[in-house]
Amino acid sequence: MKKMGLLPKLIIGIVFGIIIGAISKSTGTYFVAKIFITFSTIFGSFLKFIIPCIIIGFVAPGIADLGKESGKLLAVTAGIAYVSTVIAGTLAYFLGVSILPKIIKVGELAEKSKLDLKPYFTIQIDPIMGVMTALVMAFMLGLGMSYIKGKTLFDVMKDFQNIVTLVVKNVIIPFVPVYIMGIFIKLTIAGEIFKTLKAFSSVYAIVLLLQVAYILMQYGLAWFVSGKKPFKAIKNMIPAYFTALGTQSSAATIPVTLQSVKKNGVSDDIADFVVPLGATIHLAGDTITLVLASMAVMLMNGQNPTFAGMFSFILMLGVTMVAAPGIPGGGVMAALGLLQDMLMFNPAQQGLMIALHAAQDSFGTATNITGDGAIAIIVDTIAKKRKVKNKVKLTEVKVQKV
Repeated sequence: MKKMGLLPKLIIGIVFGIIIGAISKSTGTYFVAKIFITFSTIFGSFLKFIIPCIIIGFVAPGIADLGKESGKLLAVTAGIAYVSTVIAGTLAYFLGVSILPKIIKVGELAEKSKLDLKPYFTIQIDPIMGVMTALVMAFMLGLGMSYIKGKTLFDVMKDFQNIVTLVVKNVIIPFVPVYIMGIFIKLTIAGEIFKTLKAFSSVYAIVLLLQVAYILMQYGLAWFVSGKKPFKAIKNMIPAYFTALGTQSSAATIPVTLQSVKKNGVSDDIADFVVPLGATIHLAGDTITLVLASMAVMLMNGQNPTFAGMFSFILMLGVTMVAAPGIPGGGVMAALGLLQDMLMFNPAQQGLMIALHAAQDSFGTATNITGDGAIAIIVDTIAKKRKVKNKVKLTEVKVQKV
């Protein structure tokens, strides 16, 4: 029997959360509700503890792995992927600023019910370090391991990464639906649930439209650089797009992505280099979702998503996305630390972001890998132009010698 995926479990958690919350509110009996609220509070505390571990465990080895590759093509590919992610996030911000205030009542979730249910008890689990400290530590370790080319520390970090993966896979992911249930129980009792669902149904529509528009933009740029017809190139990438919709994994889609990219005339050596790398560092689709969803959460809680604050978030998001493919739950797990420290999201808001991201994870992944195809075309064109240029220089040298 096939295991139930995270999204169906989250949906079940949300539905049960609304039902339990509604029954508790109508009967005035909050015993069961408070059990789940207690669990969500403790789990939220554990989530805070694990975030720095996720950052160090995934970002440091990820940067070290990138550093082990050499050559200008690595720098070119990584640069294009990073710029693409930042542009995607920036476009999402400006679209969000233009549309979200029209469909979301600012501060509507800040208008809380007088009833504020407290957990039966709490357990304080302090993180070993702050999120920004963890990021700086991850950069220092990653760049350092790359520079010294030492194997001992790298193996230790990979073992630590495996331990964190086990915790995320066997503790965080299985209990996230129960955590979300507790959050939705509280939202229902506070009378906020239908405002939340109504607002985010509109946000999803904007996210999906921008993701499609961004794919078109990427292939428009690839056409400008290479001369390859954009719609034909996108047509060749359709098998990879739908495979990503089914697998929800950039890594699992790599074999199909490679076939699609090579069908677009990208040379084998460039495709074999760019596609696996892009699956690791290019998450434009996830960035679009995270930016728009976080802005919606902020607006609903009476916070103002300023360009300065959001652009800093986007710049850091582009870096932390390096960790995302190695973590079950991907982009949102890697971004939790930034949401906490840069956008000041509390555990309940982080829980909402997990649920919102999971609901569209397939489309975000499909956008990511389809964009990898455009990057592969651009890098292949640059590489071919460099080869031609080098041949011309070599010919000139030979002529001068004669």
